[in-house]
Amino acid sequence: MARLPPLRTGHALRLLEGSGELFPALVAALDAARHEAWLESYIVDFTGAGAEVGWALERAARRGVQVRVLADGYGTPAVPPAWRERLLASGVQWRSYAPPGRFGVLAPASWRRLHRKLCVVDGEVAYCGGINILDDLHDPNHGALEAPRLDFAVEVRGPLVAQAREAVGVLWARLRAYEDLRRGHLAGALGTLRGLRQPPAPPPRARGPGARATLLLRDNLRHRSDIERAYLRAFARARGEILVANAYFVPGRRMRAVLVAAARRGVRVVLLLQGRYEYFMQYYASRPVLGDLLEAGVEIHEYAASFLHAKVAVVDGRWATVGSSNLDPLSLLLAREANVAVEDAAFAAGLRARLLHAVAHEGRALVAEAHARRPWRERLLERLALVVMRLALAVQGRRGWW
Repeated sequence: MARLPPLRTGHALRLLEGSGELFPALVAALDAARHEAWLESYIVDFTGAGAEVGWALERAARRGVQVRVLADGYGTPAVPPAWRERLLASGVQWRSYAPPGRFGVLAPASWRRLHRKLCVVDGEVAYCGGINILDDLHDPNHGALEAPRLDFAVEVRGPLVAQAREAVGVLWARLRAYEDLRRGHLAGALGTLRGLRQPPAPPPRARGPGARATLLLRDNLRHRSDIERAYLRAFARARGEILVANAYFVPGRRMRAVLVAAARRGVRVVLLLQGRYEYFMQYYASRPVLGDLLEAGVEIHEYAASFLHAKVAVVDGRWATVGSSNLDPLSLLLAREANVAVEDAAFAAGLRARLLHAVAHEGRALVAEAHARRPWRERLLERLALVVMRLALAVQGRRGWW
């Protein structure tokens, strides 16, 4: 099993909450771009504040910056024609990752989505987190929201940026080579693949001592379990507190065991989970696993102010992660994901304070006795959701999760 990428010093980090903080930072970086701006996102939606990012991409391309956008083909099935025309006219290069075929989500391959959210500008600054290019108060499925969804990203300057640049560059090149092969352009595909073997660009010079950080990826080749192993290691080493906010929480057998063991040895384990119904399978499949955690002393709170979309954690007030990966089998076994792992007390303190505020003022505590008495109708839906999820994993050849 490959080792996890080491945490390196020399990073300047900035925690960003929601599109309200991320989008102005992205627009500023895009407007300052000189050479290249590469963006990946599961959803790219130019409604509301998302339009500001779209205009910034267009401005950058018009002044000669190489702008590449890779959007997931299921999360972003189509771009409005007016936007598509203006972006292509300005020189923005756009690709769709694995658009669903004839059978849509019923096809086994359609579950392997591009779920990570990465942006790299000029190889100098990177953004990683759970925030799509999607206005905080707009939802494609639910319409206007009364309160912004809770989500986070991190702005990074330092050596980690080279990791992010290589990740987005390699995926873009592989998709281009695949397109060449489909069109019968063998020479072009081989040239692209040969280019992948070239050494990556040197990382930006470390900015003083800085924070220790690294980029954790999940794919179906070299990094199949990096994010999960990083979580498991941090939880197993916890001595005082584990604080997790996760939108779609359906942990596997190993992760449940590590959390229960932590709680039983005296670690305060606090989970902030989705409190609103959003998707059938993720919502109901999470419910049955909560009972054992509650009985072990894990504190579970459901976010009530709006939709929870965060995928973050803080352990012992020093280790933290911000990214796109949920703690469920879709993220940890199938999708392409990206998280930044950080070891820095100041960064962790800022994220911890925001999460504890949400727990205290924006969440509802689950009580073990009440959870055990939930109605039979809910239990039936939970059972159905688990059966569907297990069948999906079996089709993918993924067993042993439970």
